[in-house]
Amino acid sequence: MSSFNEVYIINTASYFPNDPISNDEMEAYLGFINQNPSKSKRIVLRNNGIKRRFYALSKEGKPTHTNAEMTAKAVRALFNNDKEKLKSIELLSCGTSSPDQMMPSHGVMVHGELPEMRSIEVVSPAGVCCAGMHAFKYAYMAVKTGDVHTAVTTGSERFSASLRSEVFEDEAQKLKQLEDNPYIGFEKEFLRWMLSDGASAFLLSDKKNENGFSFRVEWIEGVSYANEMEACMYMGSEKEPDGTLKSYMDFSPDEILSKSILSIKQDVKLLGENIVRLGGIKLKELFKEKGMKPEEIDYFLPHMSSDFFKAKIYEQLKKNDTPIEYDKWVVNLDSLGNVGAGSVYFMVDELFHSDKLKKGQKILLLVPESSRFSYMYALLTVV
Repeated sequence: MSSFNEVYIINTASYFPNDPISNDEMEAYLGFINQNPSKSKRIVLRNNGIKRRFYALSKEGKPTHTNAEMTAKAVRALFNNDKEKLKSIELLSCGTSSPDQMMPSHGVMVHGELPEMRSIEVVSPAGVCCAGMHAFKYAYMAVKTGDVHTAVTTGSERFSASLRSEVFEDEAQKLKQLEDNPYIGFEKEFLRWMLSDGASAFLLSDKKNENGFSFRVEWIEGVSYANEMEACMYMGSEKEPDGTLKSYMDFSPDEILSKSILSIKQDVKLLGENIVRLGGIKLKELFKEKGMKPEEIDYFLPHMSSDFFKAKIYEQLKKNDTPIEYDKWVVNLDSLGNVGAGSVYFMVDELFHSDKLKKGQKILLLVPESSRFSYMYALLTVV
């Protein structure tokens, strides 16, 4: 009988471009729409709870880093920038929803920023917030099966360039609706006050650290509800009245500009009705299938686009008889912003390098993706 290897996260690292940016400084970097301060910014920030974020931009709005450059810096940080140690990597698996180009893939562009590495397999899953977890799962399975002994997986985003004022069309502010219904804030302009840039990386191995802690990866599971749900968040397309998406390739160059086809958009009503509810279904099943009890979870790391969802996730957990109290939650949305595919990596990185760890502790990861309602979950054990 063949046996599988244990898989451990033996190091984590993060990279943020430039200095953190406060709420008051945001429009200095992103620019003003129609030369006027945003009317909805204050309300959206109040709901999302974000206090600062990072942009790969200068104050003049010029790019300072590519996504691939930031990701490569996070990978180097895993090895304290030791070029020789980078040669030990046998697989590079990179997830993002904001690659610098449509082709080549994000992963090979990161590899191109790391000439000191060897010629190895590189994987680059497409997607949105779950892309980082898909990259993690591929690397996990490669080490698990013995395909490789060491792998690096990354989650990163560079959203800021697409949040600049010149990218946005002239839209009437729905201030009254925003006050009455916070979900309205998840329309296109909401994303300007939520998204952040950065990159993070995990080093996976089939051997745990001899000194210090490691995180053993117990399992990684995912689910998509695209078979029953239409698209909720989309980019490079336009939503038709019947719910289908019309590709950017089917618009004229003028239409691509006038209709903001390359901007990220969100179907607010779909999001509000389904994102938390659907995420709870699979999680409840996993508690039962894996024989887990809520009280056995020491740290809960839920990726949230906004603090607005925190209480709703908590209520759903209680409703599903899998309550996890707030004192077990590790969330850094307020200090880092929403970094999409990288957000869960940043939470794991913060915990890995904290003084909170004890052997045997269980860490539960939850990553929702609203694009067409996909979810990823993982369980780690401190060893």
